[in-house]
This record gives sequence, C-alpha cells and structure tokens, in this order.
Amino acid sequence: MDMNITLCGKQLKNPIIAASGTFAFGEQHSWFIDVSKLGGIALKSLTPEKRIGNKPPRIAETASGIINSVGLQNPGVEAFLSKTMQKVEKLDTTIIANVAGSSINDYVTVIEQLNDTGIDFFELNISCPNVKQGGLSFGVEKQAAVSVVSAAKSVSKKPLIVKLTPSASDISAIARAVQSAGADAISLINTLPAMAVDAYTKRPILGNVTGGLSGPCIKPVALKMVYDVSNAVDIPVIGMGGIMTGADVAEFMLCGATAVMTGTANLIDPSASLTILDELEQYAEQMEIDKISALTGALEV
Repeated sequence: MDMNITLCGKQLKNPIIAASGTFAFGEQHSWFIDVSKLGGIALKSLTPEKRIGNKPPRIAETASGIINSVGLQNPGVEAFLSKTMQKVEKLDTTIIANVAGSSINDYVTVIEQLNDTGIDFFELNISCPNVKQGGLSFGVEKQAAVSVVSAAKSVSKKPLIVKLTPSASDISAIARAVQSAGADAISLINTLPAMAVDAYTKRPILGNVTGGLSGPCIKPVALKMVYDVSNAVDIPVIGMGGIMTGADVAEFMLCGATAVMTGTANLIDPSASLTILDELEQYAEQMEIDKISALTGALEV
C-alpha cells in the first residue's frame, strides 16, 4: 500500500500532519512516539518577539471538544533558532513553521529569519481567534488577506501554506484571493470563535473570556468548508477540524484534502496521530485502495 502523498512538489510519507499548537516543536513528542512515522509536523506558532500568551485558565472542555485561549505563547523566533531549531532539524519528517503576527511586517520578519533553515514549508496563520490584534482580521477581510500573503510570498524561499478561518463570510472567496496572491496551498479550518461560562460563579471560564473551539464538534463544519474550498481553488488543500480516527481522515480526503492535520486528538493522547495513521492504513486495506492519494476528491455526488 502506497501511503505517500505529494504536497507542493514535496513527497510526504503519509497524509497525517500534527497541527500547530498541539505538538509544540515536536522534540518533546519524540520522547513518547516515533515522530519519523508522521507525514509532517506543524510547529507551534512563531512571532518576532516572545509572547507570554493569555492569562489562565486557557482550556475549557465542552461537549465533544475543547475551547482554548493560549494566545500564541512562544519564545520568539530568535530564541527558537538559538535553542530549538537544531533539535527540530534532527526530526526525520516534514517540518512546517507556523508564522503569526500582529502586522504584515511581523510575518515577513519571521519568514526571513527562518528562510535558510531546514524548514520545509511556511504556514501563514491569518486566522487565530484568541489573539486580540492581527490574526483573525487578516483572515476575514479579503484585501487584508491578499496583502499579508503577497508580502510573505515576496520573501519566502519555501512553499507557502495559508491557514484560513471559518469566521470568513465567504471562505471560498478568501481562498481564491490568497491563491491569486501566491499561496501554494491552503489549510483549514482553524478553530471557531467560542466561549464558556460558569453559571454558578456568573463568570467566563477562560481568562481571556473567549477562545477557539476545536474537536469532533466542529468536524461537520470543517468537512463542508474543505469541500467548498477544494472546489474553488487549484492548489492543494490541507483539511483539519475534529479528526480523531482514520475514517475521519478518509472523509476529509474524499472532500478534496490532499493531506490533513490532527489537533485536539494530540492533546488527549500524544500518540493519537500514529493511531489514526494505523486506522487509515486499515481503512485503505479494507477498501482495497492501493494508493492513498487516490482518495483526494473522490467523493461521489
């Protein structure tokens, strides 16, 4: 069985990528699992300067999911390069750097500093719902999305993945716009804006009041948006949103995804992505699929 997929001209061992923010910088997970078996890892978001993130509590459980408000906590790109990059480069898998910021110049700065490293792709985070400035606004306004993607593309030496928000009024229009601005691939969906309230204290549960909803509860929304976007653009789509099983992966690929990202599952079990990969292989064997990439866009409607 051939589990390889091709993304923007690069071959990945399989379509399973650990999503940004759920796998740290990968080196910690290598204590528990064989990271080299994954198709790739999307690193925790990096910004030009260190971010301490939002005040706690940062996680609230909800029906079939979680709401997080971490707030892009990270050491800053320079500290990452000096303390962590060497460890990341030793991981035998595809590495995707997730780039975030509050201004266009922030995105450009991070990309320029990572250009000449072992990073394979950049993922432009223009869709984080739990950061008060930047992020989400770039993802919901077409011209803002075009501006930040164009600037990033002008300096990037690596293929550029643009991560979209489900909060856009017309996500297909945003997808077409970022494709025209130079995106090499699109990933979606990021978390849905959400909040949790304690009826007995009459207070919000999260320290930031609001956050981003993820987990199985958002999967139907994610499938619909992956299907819509994959039919609207000519570049690869990476699907995510509530993937917990191998069958979930197959569903996203049938709806047009070339690859997928696993997120909340990694927070439940550090080895979840490998379990999902095993289940995907079992599914392919059961369905007599010789090449997993044949699933992409094979939905019968």
